[in-house]
Amino acid sequence: MESTRVQLEAREIPTHWYNIAADMPSPLSPPLLPDGTPVTPEHLSAIFPPAIIEQEMSVERWIEIPREVREIYRLWRPSPLTRAARLEQALGTPAKLFFKYEGVSPAGSHKPNSAAPQAYYNREAGIRRLTTETGAGQWGSSIALAGQMFGLEVRIYMVRVSYGQKPYRRLMMQTWGAEVFASPSQLTETGRKLLSEDPQNPGSLGIAISEAVEEAASRADTNYSLGSVLNHVVLHQSVIGLEAKKQFDKIGLYPDIIIAPCGGGSSFGGIAFPFLGDRAAGDRRAESLRCVAVEPASCPSLTKGRYTYDFGDASGFTPLMKMYTLGHDFVPPGIHAGGLRYHGASQLLSRLYHDGLIEAVAVPQRATFEAGVRFARSEGIIPAPESCHAIRVAIDEALKCKETGEAKVILFNLTGHGHFDMSSFERYFAGDLEDYDYPGQAVAQSLAKLPRFD
Repeated sequence: MESTRVQLEAREIPTHWYNIAADMPSPLSPPLLPDGTPVTPEHLSAIFPPAIIEQEMSVERWIEIPREVREIYRLWRPSPLTRAARLEQALGTPAKLFFKYEGVSPAGSHKPNSAAPQAYYNREAGIRRLTTETGAGQWGSSIALAGQMFGLEVRIYMVRVSYGQKPYRRLMMQTWGAEVFASPSQLTETGRKLLSEDPQNPGSLGIAISEAVEEAASRADTNYSLGSVLNHVVLHQSVIGLEAKKQFDKIGLYPDIIIAPCGGGSSFGGIAFPFLGDRAAGDRRAESLRCVAVEPASCPSLTKGRYTYDFGDASGFTPLMKMYTLGHDFVPPGIHAGGLRYHGASQLLSRLYHDGLIEAVAVPQRATFEAGVRFARSEGIIPAPESCHAIRVAIDEALKCKETGEAKVILFNLTGHGHFDMSSFERYFAGDLEDYDYPGQAVAQSLAKLPRFD
């Protein structure tokens, strides 16, 4: 049975991003300074350009995509919506499985959807350099690409364990002109302090963010760029779900379940939020829609974290955001889904989860690789370890349909390919991957150190 591909013309690339902040059933709690006072645009101007700050705080429903950004998007957008018919057949399920494939971008993931506009807005503001962090390297390679396209220098702090695990991602960044350093590094006070305490520190996204923010705040020609979590990043990623809606309209279907991996929350929000916007608008098709965020059992921010104020980085340089968090000094084990090793979740996603409007599930590492291999042997695409989390739950939901006989339409976000993650698959085939269920006691110890503004 052949897969059915639903593609759009280039002219159907969205002209506006969708901002779910306009349709939140309950308002977000404001970001705070360490003394508990609300953050103002002036507080963010040291590391972000004006347009990004405006988007971060906006509650406007539709925000226009600049022409130059849309031209960059045309390199890979619209991305294909594909029916995983061979996987359906292998599972023997009546469910209709679809995936939105973001691995067609030059960087091989969904991350350029936000990297391109962030680089554009910084160039327009007269910024010459960007600093950022990266876990698995997908964001780092994306901002390196975008920096090259808009004439910006880029310095990337890559989580140390991923720096060793993902050498080809690092080489992609360097090919596109970026400087890449293992974090924690000797380049910042944050890095030097942590390495003096533990020379073998494996790093974390929170630590890498601290280093990147520290450097950006120290130079007038440099801004900071973030690949997930913040409102403006989730906003940019809405092109995924907006395209998917048009593609489903073309074939007369609508998803019953939407599934995406979740670290900071940008890929989940990108595909799910436009459909949740339908529900907010009273679209009857979306009344019973389920949206499932999938996180690793070793970094269970939503399923084991606390909904409270916390810093976005390890050193407390960022504002405090109300989100589900494991604690900003949380250092996760070195699982291979490096893009999901973050201590917190988007405040937008966290609010929706707290209000019971979306679901979350944590899955173990080996089960995700098993699902990824099954998908690859059916559909031909080798998925990134992060994407394997969504595939795992999509397969589980399809098998439930097999038991009940329901022909549900299941959509999952295939956030990127795994061509530079083959060492992870090598360890899986050798039986060397371990499952790690982060213990509740360790979470409690980390959460005990949080500032309290609830």
